[in-house]
Amino acid sequence: MAITVNIYYNGANGNARKFAEEMMASGAVRDIRAEEGNLRYEYFFPMEDKETVLLIDSWADQHSIDAHHASPMMEKITALREKYDLHMKVERYVSDESGIPETDRAFIKE
Repeated sequence: MAITVNIYYNGANGNARKFAEEMMASGAVRDIRAEEGNLRYEYFFPMEDKETVLLIDSWADQHSIDAHHASPMMEKITALREKYDLHMKVERYVSDESGIPETDRAFIKE
């Protein structure tokens, strides 16, 4: 059962984007993606909100998230959040192991 966390980082003066850029440039994103249980760690930029960055962060299970939260990496992330004075909105989703229903497949082009 995968767990996906959507984190919306919001700041001022482009700070959310600067945060994501620094996470990438510093190698933090690469290191997080290499952590055991990480399935996805990607930033996206909403077209209608230039001051927000969406992080889609997906993990194999709660144990993997707990290990990530207990790692030294969280100190780095927290310090960067503070540096850029970011605020967060968080959504959490648990995967549906049954997959995509056939009734929905008709709307998906692969």
